[in-house]
Amino acid sequence: MGRTYIVEDVVEGYLTKQCEQTAGPVSGLLIGQSSTQREYVVTATRTPQREESTASGGNSPDKEWVTEHARQVSRMLPGGLSVLGVFIVTDTDAKDTLTTLRQLVFAVENLISSERLWTSAEDDVSDRVVLHVNPKTRKTLCRTFDVKDPKSVAKPADWKYQSGVCSSWSTVSCCVSVDVLLPLPDNPTATEDTAKCLKEGLRGWAHQLESAVCLIDGRRLAADAELAGGQKRNVRQTYSAQLLITPDERRLAEGVQRCGGSVSVSGAVYSTAYLHSNKPKARQAEKLLKRDAVSTLTTRAQMLLEELLTSGGASEGSSRDEHQREQFCLPHRVFCPVEASGPVCVCDYRFSDEGLSEVIDRLKEMLDMDAAEKDLDIRRETPAEVLEGDAADEPTVETAEALQSKRNYFGAAMATTVALLATAASMLYLNDV
Repeated sequence: MGRTYIVEDVVEGYLTKQCEQTAGPVSGLLIGQSSTQREYVVTATRTPQREESTASGGNSPDKEWVTEHARQVSRMLPGGLSVLGVFIVTDTDAKDTLTTLRQLVFAVENLISSERLWTSAEDDVSDRVVLHVNPKTRKTLCRTFDVKDPKSVAKPADWKYQSGVCSSWSTVSCCVSVDVLLPLPDNPTATEDTAKCLKEGLRGWAHQLESAVCLIDGRRLAADAELAGGQKRNVRQTYSAQLLITPDERRLAEGVQRCGGSVSVSGAVYSTAYLHSNKPKARQAEKLLKRDAVSTLTTRAQMLLEELLTSGGASEGSSRDEHQREQFCLPHRVFCPVEASGPVCVCDYRFSDEGLSEVIDRLKEMLDMDAAEKDLDIRRETPAEVLEGDAADEPTVETAEALQSKRNYFGAAMATTVALLATAASMLYLNDV
């Protein structure tokens, strides 16, 4: 017996719209939540058309373009939401498209998983869905592949539309304290080396977070305990959590490490997770909350590095006094509901020099969402303030210390910073040694 996909009926309308408007094949992503019993699809988004239209193969999707779209979308999904698979709208025979869909879903999973810093769990579902929709007959073909098995063959799956799929999902949120020192390579102008060092340093923090004690509404719940009210239809439950992290004694004992500099990430990140209403367990809430904390911190560090690469650095080639400080704010999270009737949100990351209109444009481009400024939730995170002079006080919810750099090593790629966070703000500072 194959897996069952419970699909928000809005997705049916979205796919019907693609059938009516398309002049050729359309591919896209299916987004939702996996569980051991069934899958929940809450939204779908078509992959934006590539301006240069260089896709080869005529009716075949551009695999590189689709996978990059999936990577960007994955960054915009809070805890509990993930890319479950891909769809294609084409009048090509369904059986003839299975090979193409198989290649797409494996490529998407490989790229997304390459950015994950958390460890997979035994109860993680490795099946991914592919959906073929014929725009003329409106018939659908739903199959799954096990992405952990390179030799996986297509398995049949049930695709069932339902209204209000996520209307009563539970929300769990917390603020996670961060205080991490990340070493940088001897040659900080080597972009790949710098990115690798940052990733490995954050991976160590991610492993530390995995062992953190999770309190939900101030209580330590048994792993198999059900969240209260999880089975009540159309009743939304919200929970406040705490993640208590203990120092990693093994890492503290490693001693001095040779490096070309360091990044000090300090402050806090806002983490949130959504859980389906079919008997959600405390174990799942904890897992999704921790993964979201890791993902959002990693995403911000990656985005800042990409921004510095694009801009060439703030003061490339300039000389500076060894006591001069520079401050860089990481982007902060902006949330937007998937549907007005439900609690589930997606998010975007907004740099301090960006307006809400740019967030709206990205939501439209990446998730095909028609959002307005009134739909955006900017209260959960407030941009960090860039402080002048010495920052002697501890970072607060809206402020963070400065970054001290003793030499400029932007070179061609990397600035003297990466990220400091405050509960509602993000900023990162790096000390050159």
